[in-house]
Amino acid sequence: MPTVTDLDLRLLRAAIALSVRARERGNEPYGALLGDAEGNVLLEAQNTQVTDRDCTGHAELNLLREASRRFDVDTLARCTVYANGEPCPMCAGAIYWSGVRRVVFALSVQSMAHLASDAADEIDLRCAEVLAHGGRAVEVCGPLLEDEARRVFLT
Repeated sequence: MPTVTDLDLRLLRAAIALSVRARERGNEPYGALLGDAEGNVLLEAQNTQVTDRDCTGHAELNLLREASRRFDVDTLARCTVYANGEPCPMCAGAIYWSGVRRVVFALSVQSMAHLASDAADEIDLRCAEVLAHGGRAVEVCGPLLEDEARRVFLT
């Protein structure tokens, strides 16, 4: 697995906290943020599928839509997306097309499907598998802090 730092864990915990806020607003408990190499949070986003009535309102996609408006490609290439759940294939594609070169996530897609059991609505395809088919490398770190991220789904 690629190197994970204390800074990565701090920002991943911030993404987990965003997932709590998403749930409090009536959405699925997913949060994502964009961090720079120094650990600054450049943007935050939450899942808005319910409140915006948008099936594509995943936290990562919301994040990258705004990031693409605000930052140039060179800036995005030096950033990391932090997400409490493993990005789905749609979000992994958005990460790739944004030019971001690194993603760090907490819960694996398998863990999220297990938590949802019969109600699982996940595509069982790893983020790293999707990103491996692109023309440029995107580093994927995860799953990490699964116990902490899992608690949000159990409350």
